[in-house]
Amino acid sequence: MSIIRNARLKVLYNQLQDRPLEPDDPFYVNYLEQQPAHDSIRQLQRRIAWSEAASVNLLSGQRGSGKSTELRRLRKYLEKEDGCIVLLCDMRDYLNLTKPIEITDFLISLMVALNLAVIERYGKNFTKRSYWERLIDFLKQEVNIKDLTLEGELPGGKIGISASLKDDPSFKSRLQEHLRGHVSKLVRQAHEFAGEIVQFIREQEHDPDKKVVLLSDSMEQFRGLGGEAGNVYKSVADLFCAHADTLQIPLLHVVYTLPPYLNALAPNLGEILGGNPIANLPSVHIRNRDGSLDKQGLGLATLRDMVNRRCPDFREIFTEDQIDGMAEATGGDFRNFFRLLRDCLIRAAAAIGTFPVPDNIITDAKNNLCRDMLPIAEEDKAWLRKIAKSQKTELVSTDKLPQLARFFDAHLVLNYRNDDDWYYIHPLLEREILT
Repeated sequence: MSIIRNARLKVLYNQLQDRPLEPDDPFYVNYLEQQPAHDSIRQLQRRIAWSEAASVNLLSGQRGSGKSTELRRLRKYLEKEDGCIVLLCDMRDYLNLTKPIEITDFLISLMVALNLAVIERYGKNFTKRSYWERLIDFLKQEVNIKDLTLEGELPGGKIGISASLKDDPSFKSRLQEHLRGHVSKLVRQAHEFAGEIVQFIREQEHDPDKKVVLLSDSMEQFRGLGGEAGNVYKSVADLFCAHADTLQIPLLHVVYTLPPYLNALAPNLGEILGGNPIANLPSVHIRNRDGSLDKQGLGLATLRDMVNRRCPDFREIFTEDQIDGMAEATGGDFRNFFRLLRDCLIRAAAAIGTFPVPDNIITDAKNNLCRDMLPIAEEDKAWLRKIAKSQKTELVSTDKLPQLARFFDAHLVLNYRNDDDWYYIHPLLEREILT
């Protein structure tokens, strides 16, 4: 292979990297707006813009479905079209997403994230006493905590107590235990703090009615590991289902991202948490419910466009049929589609031959992606066969929630929407599951 051809593959490989995109990024494809009646981001925008009081909105979707990118589009709409102040917080920076969560440590992390977002935007703290300073006083005076180190600011702006909640499971567990008898006071303090932040922003913006929106990203990435998996998933369900009133924060319009398994557990969660329906980002529609490839739909055109924007001469590397075949093999899942393309590029760089990429290289890459999802236990196979047949989650008991959550996290099951939501197993698993 020539050095020039190898360099082009390297460029495309890096341009296919999975990362959140801003709506003005040249790689961004606004596929949702091609069907305005089904554009969940525009719907979220209108609900927030039309709400006169504080509101709660929920955005659900699997890992890699584009939620972080679409939240940035929502931020643009709300700021440019509706004059809102929008604060986007990535909760991965403040929460340990593999450990059980309680309302107390969630609120602490959310308020710390909110405080830091305001400092970053306005270049100063809004009062002489930050949230963590108030929290430390509360923990010492009201809770009478003496066995935990609370003070300190770490390099990079991470606050000691917040960093400990994220990185020190023992600290988190002990703090949760201390706070279980003080939930109402902690909630009241957090709500008062958020209200003061809104008032500060309105003063800075010289607008007493300025609408302030908090986008809480990455909450769908909670995932249990090992024997603690059940406790993690149950804690996330309890957080959203049992603390609806607490998660409605006075004066703020909040958007929480949700893991898709909560839709199956509590289909009326939107009604419970603020009254708005859950906005959902399903996998890109590339196949019909009968399993056939939808060659006339927008899905295939969307994925081709995503590749074309990153490499306008991609047809010298892959044929259009090959791109369509990889889209079909990954079920319209962005993250898997890009992973498959990148693996093909690595394999092609090592192969001696002509371009477009030989089909056997793509077949090897598909097999490799399939192996990443194997082995599958016989009990799981039986459930997955039921899902493939009924196109429903087939959740028979909440005790099985960790198992269903694992299906979604590992993309063994994908969520689609053709007017209504339906589910199907990952296309690469059909031979393993259905034969």
